[in-house]
This record gives sequence, structure tokens and C-alpha cells, in this order.
Amino acid sequence: MMTLAWPWALLLLPVPWIIRRWAPPNTQITGKALRIPFFKELMSLSPAGGTSPGQVSVSGIFWTGIVIWIFLVVAAARPQWVGKPVSLPVTGRDLLMAVDISGSMEIPDFTLDGQEATRLDVVKTVAGRFIARRSGDRVGLILFGSRAYLQTPLTFDRTTVRSMLNEAKIGMAGRETSLGDAIGLAIKRLNQQSRKSRVLVLLTDGANTSGEVDPLQAAKLGAEQGVRIYTLGVGAERMEVPTLFGTRSVNPSRDLDEETLKKIAELTGGVYQRAKDTEGLEAVYQKLDTYEPAAREKEVFRPVRDFFIWPLGAALLCSVLLALWYLDFSLPFGRRLLRNSSIPGLTGRQAD
Repeated sequence: MMTLAWPWALLLLPVPWIIRRWAPPNTQITGKALRIPFFKELMSLSPAGGTSPGQVSVSGIFWTGIVIWIFLVVAAARPQWVGKPVSLPVTGRDLLMAVDISGSMEIPDFTLDGQEATRLDVVKTVAGRFIARRSGDRVGLILFGSRAYLQTPLTFDRTTVRSMLNEAKIGMAGRETSLGDAIGLAIKRLNQQSRKSRVLVLLTDGANTSGEVDPLQAAKLGAEQGVRIYTLGVGAERMEVPTLFGTRSVNPSRDLDEETLKKIAELTGGVYQRAKDTEGLEAVYQKLDTYEPAAREKEVFRPVRDFFIWPLGAALLCSVLLALWYLDFSLPFGRRLLRNSSIPGLTGRQAD
């Protein structure tokens, strides 16, 4: 429906009439006048209808000015078109995902669609689905290796977050692992928000080998700030690797510091989860959906479109037409009239 944002502006409509009605007339002559002895003869040359050119111009200017004033007042009242109510899912949750992109994340101990895949490739696929399900949450992305970097700030644009995660490459942030720096950066970003529910999902396949912040100290600070941290350890427990004498079994997750990850989760009220394959990682993210459910409540808003530009444009158009009318008709008309008149003793050059 059409409505006015500031309807009280319509009270300004009678201002020109009030000024014209109650303001004292200006009777003081501020300039010199030229007395024309043949004024009556000049007026007799007016166009058909008996109205003089001067009278036509003054009347037209007056009413055009009134129309311009009406358009300006309507524009000041801000006419708007208010659309139908639209529901938005809202949870009030800020969720940051910290993903390890250190050198060990390129170990191909997972499978994806029946093909051998690196840990990071599987994380991109499974975590991307998790992000897509977080309707109503503001999601952000931190990538960490030797250092931690904010790749995407908290946003409702989940498509962009998934795109930035898919563009992550091994070694972009260094080859080592800085768990403490990643937690500290996440706490800093979450503290800048006013939302009550603050969640960090920390995914890694190793131990803290770099950075300036101790992971447990960072976790204690997060607990004080009300940040819940869910820790995810990824990596298979067994992997066959080729050697000169055939293949042998190794544990590719021997560097995973599960004890520290468990303590981080316990200190902040979160949960530690272990994913040994693609299916296990998918199950972990589905559990996170139950721990931190997606939006259920709805927030309703009405899209608003402003139309003040139309009356404002009409006022500008009328002003331009008024200026052209005054310049093209009012001023030259008198000169053309005198130039073509038959008044004795008045030549065309004298009229100009």
C-alpha cells in the first residue's frame, strides 16, 4: 500500500496562502520607474481575450509556483510503497568457523564420492553443507596455519562464506598450526558483536605448533566472554603408504592433540568430536546442528520503496518550464510587440 513516512509535512501546504493573506504588502518603491506616455496605446495591442502580456505572465508564474510548492511538500512527506510482510528466520547466533589449512591437511586419507581426497577437500564439501543449513545465523570464516586470518567476517550471506571456504588452499596461512591464535582471533571478532549466542567451531588435524597464544589460555578467555567452542579433530587412524618393499600401515593422525581439544571444549561449554572419515565428519556436523539448532523463530518486516523522487522531479521540471517560459515569452514578447507596433515616433531600434 502507499503511505507517507512524514505526513506532518503536509501541514506546510497552506504556507504560501498564509503569507499572501497576512503578510503586509510591500508599498515601498525601491527602484526608479520609467513613465511611458503611450501606455494605454501599448495595452490596446494585447492578444485576443483582453489580457495583457504582463498579466498573463504574472498569473502563470503564480500558479506554476503553487504547483511547484505542492510537489515539494509532497516529496518532503516521503511517499512510500510498503510491500507485503516477509518472514526472516532469526536465532540471534553468531557462528565463526575456524578451519585448519596447515600442511597436514593435504594428507589424502579420506574418500569423497568413491575417490581418494585430501582432508581439506572433504572439509570444504561437508562444512559447506553445514554452512548452507545455518539459515538465520550470521556465519564467518577463519583460516589458520602458522598464523590465523579472518577470511570472511560475520554475515548472513552464506553463499559468500562457502565460496571463500572453497577457495582456501593449503599453505595460504603457513604450514604449521596455531590453535591459540585462531581462538584468540575468533574471540576478538565475536566480542565486537552484541549478540547473546556466540559460537566457534574449531576444526584441526594436529597440535598447536605455532603462534603466540596458548590454546588453553585462549579458551579460558573465551569462557569468560561467553563463547562456546566446539572442537573437531579430523584424520584417519590408519592409512596404507607405498614403500620400497610394498605398502605399510601408518597412523596419519598421530600428531592430533585430542587432549587439548577436549579441554578447550570443556572449558567453554562445548563438545569435542572426532571424525575419522567422510561419513564421520558429516555426522559430526549434523550433531552440531542439534547442539546449536538453526533458526526457528521468525522476524517479519515489510519491504519499503521510496517514491519521493517523482514529486521532486516534477517540481524540478515545472521550475525549468517556468524559467524557459519567463525567458522565452515574458521578456522577448514585449520587445517583439513594440518592434511590430505602429506607435508614431517609436522605431524598432528604440524598442530594443
